[in-house]
Amino acid sequence: MVFKKITLIGTSSESFDAAADDAIDRAEDTLQNVHWVEVDELGVEVATADEREYQAEVTVAFELED
Repeated sequence: MVFKKITLIGTSSESFDAAADDAIDRAEDTLQNVHWVEVDELGVEVATADEREYQAEVTVAFELED
């Protein structure tokens, strides 16, 4: 098996968990064979957002097809 990793950043006005779920949901909707996700960094956008914007940077690993 060979895997590829990509980095995604999910966002939410609710929480870090919701931001991570946003990225994971998008990965599962657009990629095949997603095997695992690692949460790498968490951050909050406050400078330009009217409300806090929670961000979760995740690494998604998926198996490449033959």
